[in-house]
Amino acid sequence: MQKLISSVVRHLIEKYATTDPLSIAEEMGIQVVPWDFPDEIQGMYKYERRNQFIFVNENLSEKERNFVLAHELGHAILHPTHNTSFLRDNTLFSVNKFERQANKFAIELLLPDEVVHSYQDTNLTKQDIMQMQGIPTHLAHLKRIQKILESGIFFFYDHVRVIILLLMLL
Repeated sequence: MQKLISSVVRHLIEKYATTDPLSIAEEMGIQVVPWDFPDEIQGMYKYERRNQFIFVNENLSEKERNFVLAHELGHAILHPTHNTSFLRDNTLFSVNKFERQANKFAIELLLPDEVVHSYQDTNLTKQDIMQMQGIPTHLAHLKRIQKILESGIFFFYDHVRVIILLLMLL
């Protein structure tokens, strides 16, 4: 599933020519709503009657909002009919597969391999780069750095779902 998520994210970045989760959500017709949640709730994805909504805690910093939005966008794309909440303590450290997948999606979107490779001649660690991008550093284990092929094209066919997801995004 990790390769599938990476492939889906690369396709989105190519299709929408951005890594900005807000722009992608808007282009996909997903409504993004700032909401005054209590501190422990960072965001929420809701699917209702074929409509998709992402609610983001308006009290978060810009980098936190961006990560939460990317995480919830992951749910909208990977688990479109499954309603979720992003809880500060439970989601970032979750063992739930949907939450791990949404975290992986967010990391791949906000920190594509090309960005990581642009820092290759520096002394920055992966954690340093993640922190600069607003990604919680304790999620560093979810980002595998891959060698970028000259073609820049990655397609993984480990699972039939990749074809379905790619078709949905076209």
